Amino acid sequence: MQQEQKADLIRRWFEEMPRPIAIDSAGKYGAGMALEVLGQELTAIGVDPSDVIISNKLAWRRAPLTTAEPTFEPGVWIDLHHDAVQDISESGIIRCYQDGREMLGPYPSQLVSVHDPDEYLAAASDPQDRGKRKTDIEQAIRGLAELKATGEVAGVGIGAKDWKVIRELDNACELDWIMMANSFTIMNHPPELISFLDALRSRGVGLINSAVTHGGFLLGGNFLDYRPIDANDPGDQEKLDWRKRFQSTCERVGQDPYHVAVSFGVSHPAVHSVALSTSRADRVQSMLQAAIEPIPSETWTALREEKLIADDYPYV
Repeated sequence: MQQEQKADLIRRWFEEMPRPIAIDSAGKYGAGMALEVLGQELTAIGVDPSDVIISNKLAWRRAPLTTAEPTFEPGVWIDLHHDAVQDISESGIIRCYQDGREMLGPYPSQLVSVHDPDEYLAAASDPQDRGKRKTDIEQAIRGLAELKATGEVAGVGIGAKDWKVIRELDNACELDWIMMANSFTIMNHPPELISFLDALRSRGVGLINSAVTHGGFLLGGNFLDYRPIDANDPGDQEKLDWRKRFQSTCERVGQDPYHVAVSFGVSHPAVHSVALSTSRADRVQSMLQAAIEPIPSETWTALREEKLIADDYPYV
């Protein structure tokens, strides 16, 4: 995106949505560039810090670029001038937080979290290494909890794609909120996940739901949960068939698949917010409408008849 596109997108948020506006970002995004641009553009248009609630997912911090391209996500970023390194520990997560504060300028992060702990655990070489990594995550959460105790931040959480790892860490740590991606969606809502969401709700742990279209897959994209679709893989073939039936049913009842996916993504009462993203300012209004305008009950009935929604899902 060009700089003017970024500025226009941020301006549009404040034209279309009531304040305070919740903004999710992370030190990993562009090796801090996303945080930097956010702070610069909010300052440029004169946004009062009280008009934004910023969530900064922590675990990566900026480092000098010493190779031809960044090492943290090879092949993803173009024209970055920094690299990023993972830093998960009690002291490391505070370093990430302080870096973020500097990049955001006058806009503090009210919500902080450990970013992608599931990936950190999955990289373990053996059970002993996994145990050490889990301790690293628990210590990082403890470090963030100390920030909350001093009043510097309002809430501590985790953001991950694997909801079972979220459940594991929720059992081990005291969390205020969680963000899950590619997990609770219209295509994926097994009973054990719903039971976990029910438990979160009963304890007052807030849920931010993310990637409710599986990275654009449900809308016709060629990627599923951030990886290319393999049409020769039986599991991917099954999901392609599911998508075809989903889109066909939405067309038959006159509903936009995006609106349906987002509406389902906020249907569980544990969901406090849905994280939506776009690079186009002209899409902000329609995305907001998808999050707040209800879907007719006849649509849910049609989807249930096509076995696209579980019969025992009680919230639509």
